Amino acid sequence: MKTLVIGPSWVGDMMMSQSLYRTIKANNPEAEIDVMAPAWCRPLLDRMPEVTQALAMPLGHGALELGERRRLGIALRKEAYQQAFVLPNSFKSALVPFFAAIPKRTGWRGEMRYGLLNDLRTLDKAAFPLMVQRYAALGYPAAQIKSAADLPPILWPKLSVNQTEITTVRESFALTGDRPLIGFCPGAEFGPAKRWPHYHYASLAAMLIEAGYQIVLFGSNKDHAAGEEIRQLLPPDALAHCLNIAGKTTLDQAVVLIASCQAVVSNDSGLMHVAAALDKPLVALYGPSSPDFTPPLSHQARVIRLISGYHKIRKGDAAEGYHQSLIDIQPTQVFSELQQLLVISKEQECGF
Repeated sequence: MKTLVIGPSWVGDMMMSQSLYRTIKANNPEAEIDVMAPAWCRPLLDRMPEVTQALAMPLGHGALELGERRRLGIALRKEAYQQAFVLPNSFKSALVPFFAAIPKRTGWRGEMRYGLLNDLRTLDKAAFPLMVQRYAALGYPAAQIKSAADLPPILWPKLSVNQTEITTVRESFALTGDRPLIGFCPGAEFGPAKRWPHYHYASLAAMLIEAGYQIVLFGSNKDHAAGEEIRQLLPPDALAHCLNIAGKTTLDQAVVLIASCQAVVSNDSGLMHVAAALDKPLVALYGPSSPDFTPPLSHQARVIRLISGYHKIRKGDAAEGYHQSLIDIQPTQVFSELQQLLVISKEQECGF
């Protein structure tokens, strides 16, 4: 079966969508899966063994451009796809498979997509509380899966990185010392309300450096300033052991370097889901956003959240835009969770 997937546009969503690809391949090992998504997604898709080909979506996020979507769809007719899965809920995301005349077009109803999708599912959010469950459910006939309880064990995202790549990329960033790496992902989309405060990250970094670790700060270019705020609060003798490479790596290099870390501490962000897919010991820090919808999908992850419920308004209520629920998470608590994870990881490596 030749399959086209219209993929999501965010790092975390793209990572969780791999559970659908793994489900398709588990149900039909001969399936060929092409994923159409923004070009920046390619480094992630190239590390998903289930994906045959990554197709760049040339249209910007939010752009309708009906004529261009029609042209794209018609151009894809020669590929003779037998089924399409449309993961975003927007009307426009269902247009390319429709114009490509793909016989079976599967997705949740979303923005009134009658006709565009002919295998249309009506989402009961209570029946499928997790986003990954909603993705995975599309890989089965609608009549078979009525709720998350009907799903077989979900195949969690899993990225592929080899040791040769790790050695090469570490050398290119001069990360060749004896200190094991701990990755920090201090950024988050939509501002500081989802971020653990920089001064807490700095306190944790100082503890870990004192314990013999090297800290590496990951993120996009817009996260670089947050990384510098962390570094500015470190003692002078600790600065050499805290490297801020936010905005200095490609996404692919960030994936490889995260794979080389002993553990990761992250806000609720796309890189958190990358770390989970690399099966890194992970402490995930949540505030107003909820792990009840998009948790890290890893048995090596620990979630720290001091409030409950879903908070639609994610606005900082304290100085510098931070959310009080994240301010209240103390560095000593994170350090303790991290130590426990590292001990468990070491025992597993030793076969205990």
